[in-house]
Amino acid sequence: MHTNLVKKTELDTLGKGLGFVSTGSTFANIGSLGWSILNEDVSLPVAVLSQSRIVHNLKWMKQFIESYNVELAPHGKTTMSPELFQMQLEYGAWGITLATASQVQAAAAHGVPRIIMANQLVGKGNMAIIARLQQADPDFYFCCIVDSAENVDALGQYFSDHHQKLKILLEYGVTGGRTGIRDSTQEQAVLEAIARWPQALSLVGVELYEGVLSEEQAIRDLLKHVLERTQALALQKKFSEQRVILSGAGSAWFDVVAEEFGGKTLGTNQALQVILRPGCYLTHDVGVYLNAEKRIQASNPVAREMGRTLQPALQLWAYVQAIPETNRAIIALGKRDAAFDAGFPITSLHFRPLTNQSPQPAPSNWTITAMMDQHAFMSIPPDADLKVGDMLAFDISHPCLTFDKWRQILLVNDQYQVTAAVQTLF
Repeated sequence: MHTNLVKKTELDTLGKGLGFVSTGSTFANIGSLGWSILNEDVSLPVAVLSQSRIVHNLKWMKQFIESYNVELAPHGKTTMSPELFQMQLEYGAWGITLATASQVQAAAAHGVPRIIMANQLVGKGNMAIIARLQQADPDFYFCCIVDSAENVDALGQYFSDHHQKLKILLEYGVTGGRTGIRDSTQEQAVLEAIARWPQALSLVGVELYEGVLSEEQAIRDLLKHVLERTQALALQKKFSEQRVILSGAGSAWFDVVAEEFGGKTLGTNQALQVILRPGCYLTHDVGVYLNAEKRIQASNPVAREMGRTLQPALQLWAYVQAIPETNRAIIALGKRDAAFDAGFPITSLHFRPLTNQSPQPAPSNWTITAMMDQHAFMSIPPDADLKVGDMLAFDISHPCLTFDKWRQILLVNDQYQVTAAVQTLF
């Protein structure tokens, strides 16, 4: 692993969410600076990750996948953080999933050894990135998905010209969904195209993304269909490796995918390698994925037996900037800092600096009602114990979009002392 690349990376001293650091400071020594969020050592707004909750979630998922005897390649687009990728690998992830060639390049540069690109590799510029990575490291494992004869032929031509072999997964989809093979005619056309390029393309498995559906029964029907097609293709000797990948599972339905795929076989001498791809489990949230977690806890026997749940680990801290009216506070936090596509941030903690009190749970009627670029409008009762300069912590829904807004995120212990930092490479 190229962990030294991370350790030597300089902090962006002009970026947001940091305390004072001299030019040339690196990610490696940020934990020794003695910063505390509650002591106001850091410029707010700031994004922080609870170190204890991150570790809890890593352990939870490790136990879950081991219970189903499946493997994990979490979707890295959630965080695009080399340090967090490394933690996921250390806690048993087989590899990392990514969405674009440039994301693959960033992860490979930081030592990720196995990558599934859960997307089509289209265009010579993108193919060139993968070809360079494969040429530079013969042990680098990469596969992408295909669902059209046109894309297969383009890949076959490019990698044949470059005297390389590309691993591919056949993707299945649903009508009205995103990408993926819709019917047998399309499937046959893709298989025929793959057969035209035996020197350049290697079909190593099958992939789907069930998250385009919202009803559990429809998801289970899709999973059963894809499993049946994988077994049929194995009997037809379409797969080139001894271990055949079968991959699905976004962050909302990974339990259902584990139930439907775990423990299944191909009916041939080839082994079935089931790989789940949830990304948001690492930080979880208090919105869309909290609702998914409640469903999982209610219906999944392994999750119930584990007796623990995923915990929200990503928070944003910001100041009360103004109280222009008795029932309204303006918070120095906006769309440039927090996701808002799946619900506004939820006020979690209240802290008044220069007091001996610890952060206290915020009243449930302190609610964000609107957001602008750098401001949030918070509704409060007229008698709210809130002052300009008070600090508030916010939990979020949809961690992906919040990570995308920060280039440096601080890790904190349970006392909100800064212990480390991670970078993001969006």
